[in-house]
Amino acid sequence: MMQEGGDATRESIRSPYDRRIVGEMPVASARDVEEAIVAAQRGFDVMRKLPRFVRADILQRASDILRTRKEEAARLISSEAGKPMFDSRGEVSRAIFNLSNAASEARSFSGEEIPLDMDAGIFQYQTTGEGGARINLDGADADKLRAGARRIGIARRFPIGPILAIAPFNFPLNLVLHKVAPALAAGNSVVLKPAPQTPLTSVLLADILREAGLPDGALSVVHCPVPLAEQMVRDERFEMVTFTGSAKVGWHIKAIAGRKRVALELGGNAAVIVCADADLELAASRCVRGGVVYGGQYCIGVQRILAEQAIHEEFMSLLVRKTAACKVGDPSQEDIDVGPVIDQGSADRIQQWIDAAKEDGASVLLGGSSANTVVQPTVLSNTRSGMKIEDEEVFGPVLTVNPFATFEEAVRRANSTKYGLQGGMFTNDLRRAFQALENWDVGGLMVNDVPIYRIDNMPFGGWKESGIGREGTRYAMQEMTEIKHLMINYN
Repeated sequence: MMQEGGDATRESIRSPYDRRIVGEMPVASARDVEEAIVAAQRGFDVMRKLPRFVRADILQRASDILRTRKEEAARLISSEAGKPMFDSRGEVSRAIFNLSNAASEARSFSGEEIPLDMDAGIFQYQTTGEGGARINLDGADADKLRAGARRIGIARRFPIGPILAIAPFNFPLNLVLHKVAPALAAGNSVVLKPAPQTPLTSVLLADILREAGLPDGALSVVHCPVPLAEQMVRDERFEMVTFTGSAKVGWHIKAIAGRKRVALELGGNAAVIVCADADLELAASRCVRGGVVYGGQYCIGVQRILAEQAIHEEFMSLLVRKTAACKVGDPSQEDIDVGPVIDQGSADRIQQWIDAAKEDGASVLLGGSSANTVVQPTVLSNTRSGMKIEDEEVFGPVLTVNPFATFEEAVRRANSTKYGLQGGMFTNDLRRAFQALENWDVGGLMVNDVPIYRIDNMPFGGWKESGIGREGTRYAMQEMTEIKHLMINYN
């Protein structure tokens, strides 16, 4: 499952916190990439013929094995992604469920019966009597018509073929599984290109799946340079490419992918609306959790907060106090909330955006500084459209908070972005919740919670520049299968 030629070069994978070496990873060559694709073709021929229960049993065994190796996986994620241990353990727990849920879906995922006797006029047009004579709907031919309508349609779903999965660094196990698990559950094979910063977790997953009985060629891990990754995106032997990452890279992938299917889970700059009737303690706690923990490196992380004028000052005070209480430091320590961002370039960019917002009139209520790859949890006010910190995806521990006068104004401002992944709002007024659902173009709206809420079986995906397609096991399986329709005349 690990594609590596005998003369492969190796790359040191380093912790983003202190630059210590976490492990070594072979770098795939063009020959390795070709071998992976050929292996995926062979693997698909095996996977597509496996009974449902076999695929399900493999996935369930993998879930059970991962449970026994939970601490090992969590420490690896923390080391190579810089994720605090609490969140690393949470990711592994989600991955255990993700595999088990994929096993369940492998058993139950199916097509449907298509009714073919819904309209008499269409049936008369499609069929004729003996010698080509038309059937009389109202006369003696009525019984013949009823007998002739004994047709059944069955729409069955079949796996489409080898799938190229390109994964991000921020959830190096569970976001990988959002691609790999449904693909295998449906009977496809996968070539996985993990994020360059976090390939070791993908190798661990591949080892677990191999131990669980996954056939050779069903999953290959390819750690390769960008030109070879683009070559795979263009390769017509793949039937689909599924990508999670930045909008810029995602839309480039779509442009070069050719005829194959493309699923894109891209960026966001999620907003949260806090209404005057909300539980402010809950709203502030969840906004901190969703905005700065793990360095804010969530595509659905809280970035923009809009608080109703009547409670704006009170909420802002709570938000700053709770953000200031976050512990910052070495992610391998048990009580740390905020560790490093993934690399120095990301830390520098986030700092530049904060500084630019300050120069443009934003007020720093907390934080605003960085040291090496650690960006201090930051709260800004007086931000507005036109600032990168408002318009783009910061992907860092930065929150903006501003007041709103009317709910309609809040929804308009929350929606005034090129992204549309998920949003959150805190209110006890269901009318407002449904008003927001109608007018806020996001793939998921969380009421009395923040946008980072995600259970792994729910549909997940975005509007606008946040992507196309849906993840969540069953929904991803629909993307990764094709329908064949069977009609049987059993009269």
